[in-house]
Amino acid sequence: MSALIIVDFDGTVVRQDATDLILERFALPQWRIVEREWVAGRIGSRECLARQIDLVRATDRDLDGLIAELDIDPAFFDFVSECQQLGFDVVVASDGLDRVIAPVLERCGLALPFVSNRLIDMGRGRWGVDFPHFDPACTASSGTCKCAVSSRTDAPTLLVGDGRSDFCVAARAKWVLAKGQLAQHCRRSKIPFVAIDGFADAIKAFHALIGQRGMSRLGGQGGHDVLGIADHA
Repeated sequence: MSALIIVDFDGTVVRQDATDLILERFALPQWRIVEREWVAGRIGSRECLARQIDLVRATDRDLDGLIAELDIDPAFFDFVSECQQLGFDVVVASDGLDRVIAPVLERCGLALPFVSNRLIDMGRGRWGVDFPHFDPACTASSGTCKCAVSSRTDAPTLLVGDGRSDFCVAARAKWVLAKGQLAQHCRRSKIPFVAIDGFADAIKAFHALIGQRGMSRLGGQGGHDVLGIADHA
């Protein structure tokens, strides 16, 4: 049974957090107060994003200009191509915004499925957000529940991620390739993972996984596989 490969977007496919950039450039200053409430754990990420997007004042042209500036990991296309050539399903799962993800994937020349929150044009430079992939059972109260994405199949999951929206699914994924906050979380939580700086490292880890464990022949969701090169520090 082939694995499902879940790839985070902000900070992973693109090096920046696109939602933070939108807020920093176009939102009223109160967005930082909402951010502090989320960091303190008083609200979930879904409520945080909804309140912050309500503070954004930007035109379509403004957003297009910002999206064009995003720095895509140069090895992302090669990673996806190699995964697909070997018959693995790749999905981008993000607690970010479809308005950002779709044009970036198009720029990469990739027709990948993705799940994310949906940005809604309210007119006159105002925006709202819808959460088509919200799961009331999500322990992180994320707008997009990545655990729900992984549970749609019995295939084992390989996660490539970097941030807080990946914490829950990292605990249930069979393999974790992590950078940034996710790597720190895995260390603290004793979750086996492979530390990466980007998709060039992810490609190497992917090949190591196939070579050592026969990834395409593995089935079942439970438990972690550490590849023999996982970071436990």
